[in-house]
Amino acid sequence: MKIDYTGKSVIITGAGGSIGRASSLLFARLGASVIASDINEERLQETVNQIADAGGSALSIVADVTDPDEAAGIVKVACNKFGGIDVLFNNAGGSFPTPMEAISKAEFQRLRSLNFDAVYHASMEALPVMVAKGGGVILSTTSGAGTGAVNGLAVYGAAKAGVNSLMRSIAIEYGRKGIRANAIAPSAASTGMIQWLESTPGGVKGFAEAQPMGRLGTPEDIASVVAFLASEHAGFVNGVVLPVDGGVEAMLAVPG
Repeated sequence: MKIDYTGKSVIITGAGGSIGRASSLLFARLGASVIASDINEERLQETVNQIADAGGSALSIVADVTDPDEAAGIVKVACNKFGGIDVLFNNAGGSFPTPMEAISKAEFQRLRSLNFDAVYHASMEALPVMVAKGGGVILSTTSGAGTGAVNGLAVYGAAKAGVNSLMRSIAIEYGRKGIRANAIAPSAASTGMIQWLESTPGGVKGFAEAQPMGRLGTPEDIASVVAFLASEHAGFVNGVVLPVDGGVEAMLAVPG
């Protein structure tokens, strides 16, 4: 089975983060025209530099996808440069563990905007472009916190659950128009989002050893699944929330 994205345009948000960077590198290596976006210019440039070092190229756009106008701007650039969009990977997101009673209104709005609104805005901008082109794929990074509760991640988890529902809704409403939509739910990929574990008993090492496979996932573990789901080889996979968690969702944890 060969995956080839030559002639395909792929938008990746949160491209300066670990999963976004690994995905950008992989799509570029597979021949895609990558439109890499992130709010952090320095991290985004590092992604573009790594793609160039590997012999590829990417178009970089510094943008805040929680702003509907900026999300629209990314899509417009992709259309002007490449004539449309084949794949949208909604990967921008973030969290910070906070007990429910301690979440401020501003923190609530930020978590919701970053983890749900950004996905909604980008998807709604991409959909009419994909319909006009005859099809496309929308993928979104969600989380195990979107299917099961995690202490301190109430709003983050609720936002990710909303993204799961949004992907399913797009799948059933746009499937006949050639558009597929799926969510990827990493549990504990070794990214910057889990560095807060360093301050917990056992730290990151202890958390990793407690996983069913005895390790954390890597950004590359996630990127390979993203590239498959966006490809023609996954042409009948639609409306799925796919755990990429090394078996965490299958594990029953009983407090003892």
